[in-house]
Amino acid sequence: MTGKIPPAVRAASQAPAKTEILPSFAKDKFPTPSRQRALPYLALAGLLVALATPLPSHAQQVTDAIAPESGSATNQMRQAVKSHNWMISAANPLAVQAGADVLRRGGNAIDAMVAVQTMLGLVEPQSSGLGGGSFMVYYDAANQKLTTMDARETAPMAADENLFMGKDGEPLKFYDAVVGGRSVGTPGTPMLLEKAHQKWGQMAWPSLFEMAIDRADKGFLVSPRLAELLKEDGDRLKKDPETAAYFLDADGNPLPAGKLLKNPQYANTLRTLAQGGADAFYNGPIADAIVKKVQGASWNPGLLSQADLSAYDVKEREPVCSLYRGYDVCGMGPPSSGALTIGQILGMIEPYDIGKYGPYSATSWRLIGDASRLAFADRGRYMADSDFVPMNLKGLVDPGYLAQRGRLLDRGLALPASEVKPGNPPQIHASNWGDDNAIEFPCTSHFSIVDSWGNVVSMTTTIENGFGSRLMTNGFLLNNELTDFSFKPVDANGMPVANRVEPGKRPRSSMSPTIVMQGDKPVIATGSPGGSRIIGYVTQSIIAMVDWGMDPQQAAAMPHLVNRFGTFDVEAGTEAASLAPKLTAAGFDTKITDLNSGLHIIKIGPDGLTGGADPRREGIVMGE
Repeated sequence: MTGKIPPAVRAASQAPAKTEILPSFAKDKFPTPSRQRALPYLALAGLLVALATPLPSHAQQVTDAIAPESGSATNQMRQAVKSHNWMISAANPLAVQAGADVLRRGGNAIDAMVAVQTMLGLVEPQSSGLGGGSFMVYYDAANQKLTTMDARETAPMAADENLFMGKDGEPLKFYDAVVGGRSVGTPGTPMLLEKAHQKWGQMAWPSLFEMAIDRADKGFLVSPRLAELLKEDGDRLKKDPETAAYFLDADGNPLPAGKLLKNPQYANTLRTLAQGGADAFYNGPIADAIVKKVQGASWNPGLLSQADLSAYDVKEREPVCSLYRGYDVCGMGPPSSGALTIGQILGMIEPYDIGKYGPYSATSWRLIGDASRLAFADRGRYMADSDFVPMNLKGLVDPGYLAQRGRLLDRGLALPASEVKPGNPPQIHASNWGDDNAIEFPCTSHFSIVDSWGNVVSMTTTIENGFGSRLMTNGFLLNNELTDFSFKPVDANGMPVANRVEPGKRPRSSMSPTIVMQGDKPVIATGSPGGSRIIGYVTQSIIAMVDWGMDPQQAAAMPHLVNRFGTFDVEAGTEAASLAPKLTAAGFDTKITDLNSGLHIIKIGPDGLTGGADPRREGIVMGE
């Protein structure tokens, strides 16, 4: 490993580097979900792209992804997209098209990131946007340097540790805390867009907003996914008149799929950002409207103030990197728990030959599942905003510590619950902290970009729960990120919880944008939405490619098995369900359930770029 990757939080190892990016075995495609929700989304996706711009000359790869042939869902599995110059994988065709337009005009990955995010905020408003926050892992090819940008939301300075405790001394129910102003933290995404562009972008800032402004003015078709989510959330959306007026019709019914939806207020907000930069968001009329909306909410008024907005800043941080089979798996450190927890899981299973057992094996999933349970036990006790909580990041991914924890897996059955508890990482005192009870519900979005210069963006972006706080202003929804804090400030033993609410603190997150390095070169960009299951989805995608020889599309589509807190979640309607009886026999509680990931993956190899988009969402891959 060269000094190009910051060594601050890298787990040391003497494992030899691989000479090839991925093993060559397991050439057969992993079985794909038989319950394939993507199909109605993909049928509409072709029309969405057509509304944006004509398809480019390389359209065959694109149309393969967005216009599957008729037949059964399993037979309509998309193939990995290949290209040589640049590639984008994201959760909506219009967002991919916006980024591709920027790259074709000479922009780089950071320029494309701005275009993708501003379009996602329009067409996938339930997942991310200007009213939320983001984590970005970035590889700067010119300097061969990996860095991360922390645009996580912050708690208002007027907040305290009892923000989500009721008058009865008990924590609020989740949706009682979410809906309204109480859950809104200071948004971070607008400032990330500007700061990243100022440091690494090369196109004119105003030009990066053009496609999203045009689409907001002309309108976009409500996708089947958005329409389905509107139906599920209609009653909560009605609590804010502005939100209801945008997402519901005159009779109060959710907008149907295929409805043309215009957002002139969002277009005006983007024009303001294009001309005035992030300062025009954090100060002035937009900021005034945000504060008024939060503090004046009829349901759960909140504490966010103009001072909170004016004081907000994005932080550039060192990546957390852990060695796995000769690769450096690098991602976000605190306030994200992603890279640390992924590094712990991979470190614990490294002594075991997961590749030999394969993706169909209950043994593979017993090892992965119990490693995940142990890692989540550490996550719940130790991981929080390191600006507020002393953390030894190296200790949490220390190879000796993980080897010790990994020896607990050397058995034929699931670990009993009594043995799944936080460990004692080097230089961290377990007695100082209590165990967390924070909830993270799945929503969010992830995209990956590689440009023709070799710059790489892996970015996960969110407003937390679907539709966030359900408060809308200036054409965008406001986040509910503060509910990622522990509702209880102390645990049952009276010990303070590391992830409790504190003024100006950033809530712990599971968002895990990841870049896998080989030597000083990036070889994989991956990430996913999914609440606290994100960690399992991203870990699985890495194992799928490194140990099981899958390409990015196969890795994104393979059935999910995720264990966080003891119960093995097994993806319903997929071949993974056949493993549930074996896992039950091994001693796990199992639950067959929908697992709605959104993996968007790019592999960078000597033969070019290969991309995959999760078929559970409506995204595509595009490249030239």
